[in-house]
Amino acid sequence: QVQLVESGGGLVQAGGSLRLSCAASGLPFSMYAMGWSRQAPGKEREFVAAISWSGSNIFYGDSVKGRATIVRDNAKNTAYLQMNSLKPEDTAVYYCAAAKFGAVETGTADYWGQGTQVTVSS
Repeated sequence: QVQLVESGGGLVQAGGSLRLSCAASGLPFSMYAMGWSRQAPGKEREFVAAISWSGSNIFYGDSVKGRATIVRDNAKNTAYLQMNSLKPEDTAVYYCAAAKFGAVETGTADYWGQGTQVTVSS
């Protein structure tokens, strides 16, 4: 059974930073692209970041470019999302995703986590 477990969310002040983690199990982690999307109340799910299985290709959504960094540790089956200079509009549930046949960028990832809440106060 595939599990993606996010952690690291919470309440942070505007301008602060957070590092989200996504621990994967039940799949050959190093063969999957990993990524993050987010969904704010009343809004559609939005692509945040993705990293290829090797780490050689990385993509960011326009709203987080320059403020987000995605990395992966294949030895630990874990992906990370570092978010800096957080803004109130970054408030959302952040979902981890794993993609082999789909793509995180298009919302068609093969597996999704349950999400972790990030709240940025002004």
